[in-house]
Amino acid sequence: MTSRRGLFAALPAFVAAAAGLALPTTVEAQSITLNLGPPPPPPYARRPPPPRRGQTWVDGHYRWNGRRHVWQEGHWVRDRRGRRYAQPRWDQDGDRWRYQPGRWDRD
Repeated sequence: MTSRRGLFAALPAFVAAAAGLALPTTVEAQSITLNLGPPPPPPYARRPPPPRRGQTWVDGHYRWNGRRHVWQEGHWVRDRRGRRYAQPRWDQDGDRWRYQPGRWDRD
């Protein structure tokens, strides 16, 4: 029974490989854009802490929780070899706003 479950769990990957498609990585799967109507409030003006070796500072920013903007405090994340961190940001598109979460891009 366990081997049958494992087969069904791996089936999408086998089908994608047979079709020549690449499944998205975890980082790519998290790169989404949300189209929202109300603009985010202005960010808090806080100075980032001094640099740390092997870590990247993620700026504090507003994120959308489905009903309202919620402040996300800045924090450290561990560096990833061969990648560069793109900070989360809000972009205006006409009268709408787009939230692009932080992500790791290839160098």
